[in-house]
Amino acid sequence: MSDQDKQKPQDEAVTQDSELENLQPAAEVADEEAGAEPDAARQLAEAQEQVQRLEKALAEADLRAQAEIQNVRRRAEREVENAHKFALEKFAGDLLSVADSLERGLSTLDADDEALKPAREGLELTLKVLMDAFGRHNLEQVDPHGEPFNPERHEAMTMIPAPGAEPNTVIDVLEKGYLLNGRLIRPARVVVSKAEG
Repeated sequence: MSDQDKQKPQDEAVTQDSELENLQPAAEVADEEAGAEPDAARQLAEAQEQVQRLEKALAEADLRAQAEIQNVRRRAEREVENAHKFALEKFAGDLLSVADSLERGLSTLDADDEALKPAREGLELTLKVLMDAFGRHNLEQVDPHGEPFNPERHEAMTMIPAPGAEPNTVIDVLEKGYLLNGRLIRPARVVVSKAEG
């Protein structure tokens, strides 16, 4: 056997040893990867859960934002509607004294006096025109004569005993009340009956 032939098996043995060395780290890496695989799968599952939680939170926040936008829109529409409905409130309040004066003027004129008949008819016509204008703008008169006293719509100026009348009944109206679109802008000023005793 020549030296060369002896050298060949030794070289092959060295090569096999180095291949084994190379294989061992590869096996270790494969083992690490196999151990890391469940770890990576767990991390991926956790990341997916977190993404789902964030997507759910985002969807809830989006719903809340949309609901808030709708609430703001409705509130703004209601405020605009109220502004339209009650824009005349101050002006109407100023005109109530005109209606009161016309009614007082009519009550002082003697209906049987022929000389005052044209004045009476003129005042009645003027009051009717004013009441029609009030009606067109949803200004409604409250005349509670004979009704039970309602503190939400009436202002009691005095209470007097009234035979034949139920206690807490409006027996006289000093000034009529007014509602604008259903909202009280002036209570009726009234005299209320009280129980005798």
